[in-house]
Amino acid sequence: MTGCSNVGQNQSSALKKNNKILLMGNPNVGKSVFFTELTGIHAVSSNYAGTTVSFMEGRFSLGGKEYRLIDVPGVYSLIPTSEAESVATQFIESGAEAIVCVLDASNLERNLALALEIKKHQIPVIYTLNLLDVAKRRGIDINVKQLAQELGAPVIATVAVKGQGLDEVKSALEDLLISEAPVETGCTSGCFSCPLKGHMGDVWEVAREITLRVSKKHDQTPNLLDRLGDAMMQPFPGIPIAILSLLLLIGVVVGGGRFLRAFFLLPLVNQLIVPFFQTVFSSFLPEGMLLNVLIGEFGIFVISFEWILALIFPYVFLFYVAFSFLEDSGYLPRISVLFDNVMRKLGVQGGSLIHVMMGFGCAVPAIIGSRAATSRKERLVITAAICFAIPCISQTGALIALLSGYAWWLGVAMTLFAITLFVLAAFVASKFIKGKVDPLLLEVPNLLIPERKAYFRKLATRMKHFMMEAEVPMMIAIVIAALLAETGLLDAIAQYAQPLVSQWLGLPAEAVVGLILGIIRREMSVAPLLALGLTPLQAFVGGVVSLMYLPCISVFAILTKEFKLKTALVITVSTIALALFTGGVINHAIRFFF
Repeated sequence: MTGCSNVGQNQSSALKKNNKILLMGNPNVGKSVFFTELTGIHAVSSNYAGTTVSFMEGRFSLGGKEYRLIDVPGVYSLIPTSEAESVATQFIESGAEAIVCVLDASNLERNLALALEIKKHQIPVIYTLNLLDVAKRRGIDINVKQLAQELGAPVIATVAVKGQGLDEVKSALEDLLISEAPVETGCTSGCFSCPLKGHMGDVWEVAREITLRVSKKHDQTPNLLDRLGDAMMQPFPGIPIAILSLLLLIGVVVGGGRFLRAFFLLPLVNQLIVPFFQTVFSSFLPEGMLLNVLIGEFGIFVISFEWILALIFPYVFLFYVAFSFLEDSGYLPRISVLFDNVMRKLGVQGGSLIHVMMGFGCAVPAIIGSRAATSRKERLVITAAICFAIPCISQTGALIALLSGYAWWLGVAMTLFAITLFVLAAFVASKFIKGKVDPLLLEVPNLLIPERKAYFRKLATRMKHFMMEAEVPMMIAIVIAALLAETGLLDAIAQYAQPLVSQWLGLPAEAVVGLILGIIRREMSVAPLLALGLTPLQAFVGGVVSLMYLPCISVFAILTKEFKLKTALVITVSTIALALFTGGVINHAIRFFF
């Protein structure tokens, strides 16, 4: 079946379905890897909390019977304090055929607290003891058989990213589902204070006692990764490492993207692909509007390849190459801890930096991911800052291509402008939006070298999602651009919009097409500017307007879904007005002084 579903109507439907098997556990324990292996649906897993804040649903078969596996949001407790925990609680209270609870062997006590809460619901359960390789690295030995006795349920040792133990999980789950034995509802005699008979406050005490009985910690010198992971959260050398990581990220995306664009993709498009289609269509179509719509200056079979393949694709691909590595390594939460004090001055937790980084990929998953925040205020503040100041990677690639053709300092100026805008947007939003921001409570995962198979599978999945989700809107924008140009409507609109576009913003009248197409996809507000022969000032003004311009249709839709129509309209109108106002101010200020 299908991939990610958001809370709301889809959740209500999923809650009522039969043959449900729930996949549960703390954040960052590898649930998404199990989901992918069991269902064949490629869930995007990341080495930080809050990846799955909605739920994933897929079908798989066991013993000749079909079941629905639901990857429930990762939570620490079934006492709801966030939207993710509320979703998890609703799912387990709706009942299920069985639960697969994933435990982190390197943080057993914390994971057992949730495991004991799950047992209270009297649903058949098996436990997978994952990340055993990390536990071993830390000198932790766990008696798996004794743990199974303590929990009164099967416990399977696994290292999911390496495929170890997955067959045993399937076999144990099948045995559990066909078993007619009564459900175990409590711990064995080893538990001195069963949480099913007492209060939830006992859970942590029970978890601690079980952990002491089943695990042993050997004195072991931390290895290089563990020492480096700790150092990354200290001002020194954490800040220099963060700066170096940022420079490397920029180098990979900007430098690598320009190289791919200049030496491979542009020659491929201009010398092979476009001439091929020009030859094909010219061979049987007479000159006229139809031929121009297909292969003219704004022809569909010209700008679709120039904009999507040669302009946007290289930067998107390399961003996900670098970002997926940072995710899977566990570095992003360390950045959040390092800069928590700075982010607090802006009115949000340091953990919101993770959503900002996600926003560079696409604002939609970043806004959805903000559900992991513990207060509505924090969600709104970080969402507003992302919409005002964080360009998606497609838009970033287009901006790089636009500005790098003039001077390197234009790109630096745009970066500094975006940082300043982000700070102002977050600060102002935090002052106007009522509510509180809770202290940072963020799990810092193990620092890892990403497992190769899982890494490349994630990269392929993300690029597939990008091609499926972005291609159709971009093609719609390209068709609109071709029709506007070849029917004469562009000239009419440009003349009508001249006071705004030409006199206020100082751009060529034809730049109005960017304002039209940007509504469909954010990067399409930049792409049309590339062929207009702009001056450096015009390029910078056009980049500023594009950066701040309204969220595209998909972002508007998710804003409406998450925060209601009024909030979506306020953000949209504010971004449009501020983008046009700021672009004009910059244009006239620079012309006045220089």
